[in-house]
Amino acid sequence: MDHLKAITIKFLASLALLYMILGMLYGMSFGNVFLITLTLGVVSYLIGDLLILPRTNNSIATAADFGLSLFVIWIMSMALTTGGNLFMMSLIAAVGTTIFEYFFHKLMATEVIGEEETQAHPSPRNMQYQTEASEELNELDDELDENDQDIEKE
Repeated sequence: MDHLKAITIKFLASLALLYMILGMLYGMSFGNVFLITLTLGVVSYLIGDLLILPRTNNSIATAADFGLSLFVIWIMSMALTTGGNLFMMSLIAAVGTTIFEYFFHKLMATEVIGEEETQAHPSPRNMQYQTEASEELNELDDELDENDQDIEKE
């Protein structure tokens, strides 16, 4: 599946989801929901799906998409509409979008990004670290012990 199909699926699913939440529950016009969905879809696809997801895992990318969704929906709803509690409306819409994004990231990881690109950017948790030891520290301890013995003799 190429990027055009993926962004089309994301746009249509987000439009349906956001229209149910913003349009039907909160009475926002379809044009405003469409603009919010278009902006959110492009921004979250570029940042969350193509930048963050290949370098991290699904949970981190989903958390980043939640913050991004909340910010974009809240700012755009303040600019496009007037109403009561826009933050709560944006929070509910962001939670709904985040649930969709979790499953969309699984689709992205298998169909669009593929195994080659995810292997090119290994997760930092997969790296193995090893400590280094040297004898210099032991020699310093021996010198300190000799100095202590010299002080005791005096």
